Amino acid sequence: IYEQPVVVAQTLRAYLRRMENEVAMPDMDFDLGAVKRITIVACGTSFYAGMVAKYWFETFARVPVDIDVASEFRYRNTPLFRNSLFFVISQSGETIDTLAGLREAKRKGYKVLAVNNVVGSSIAREADGGIYQHVGPEIGVASTKAFTSQLLIGAMLALYLGRLRDMSFSDGTEYVRALKGVPDLVRRTLEQAPHIKEIAKRYAHYHDFLFLGRLSLFPVALEGALKLKEISYIHAEGYPAAEMKHGPIALISEQCPSVFFVPAGDMFNKIVSSMQEIKARKGRIIAVATTNCELPPGLADDIIRIPECHEAVLPIVATIPVQLLSYYIAVELQRDVDKPR
Repeated sequence: IYEQPVVVAQTLRAYLRRMENEVAMPDMDFDLGAVKRITIVACGTSFYAGMVAKYWFETFARVPVDIDVASEFRYRNTPLFRNSLFFVISQSGETIDTLAGLREAKRKGYKVLAVNNVVGSSIAREADGGIYQHVGPEIGVASTKAFTSQLLIGAMLALYLGRLRDMSFSDGTEYVRALKGVPDLVRRTLEQAPHIKEIAKRYAHYHDFLFLGRLSLFPVALEGALKLKEISYIHAEGYPAAEMKHGPIALISEQCPSVFFVPAGDMFNKIVSSMQEIKARKGRIIAVATTNCELPPGLADDIIRIPECHEAVLPIVATIPVQLLSYYIAVELQRDVDKPR
């Protein structure tokens, strides 16, 4: 977790051309500018990185995106579109379901772009184009630095595709400035660790959690829930914040805390409304909130502040607090964090 300021800087150095204010992708035997649609396939944490990438590709590059869990894709006869790019994500490059999906796409004549962290892996060898993460080995079972690196590559690829299409120079410059600031944003967020550790001690005895976010932070909510399940063995679910009232609200009680992602912006008032529904049912709330948003007094029981940042890097910054929260809860419960059962 603490390597992340360094490793995201390594990923940036590999692909961001600072002097030209642009991203340079590795050589590929296909034209990314001709892509009309993208299909993303991945498993687990990498799938959540793909969900965030889908949001970025559609928002900043205006490219429609389909996304599928690799274990489902490989067994379904999924319709694919011509001029589509097949995009696979795998930290190890050996994820068997993702590899099978890649082979199925190539069998049908599609070009495959792969993001992975292991040079010479099966997926790296078989893809038509590859983007390496450059983060070094992920020692623990639970993905942390590999996840943030995958997010960063997704953000850079969205910028690259956007500049090939209709993203303006000024928007591109602002985007690049945000990318350059990621290592420092992550470093500043990690300074919250002692505060997050104290929060974790207060919540380690609960048996159920909800993680709630909107737009690009919904996949981060899913990832936060997965991390807590994976290393602490506490049941947790991730939901889009507005979907909470369509069923999961029945679970809300004093014994089921909710972790809300609360950035400033257009969604702020709607997220606050969802938080108020939780409080009306006596649910406890941990808010992961940007420094520039002012929550109503008493709405959140605990607040973890993250720096204000560009929409293109917000999910990267927001995932750090939930990594730390899951880690400290697991340590408090004396779990084996690096090698969960």
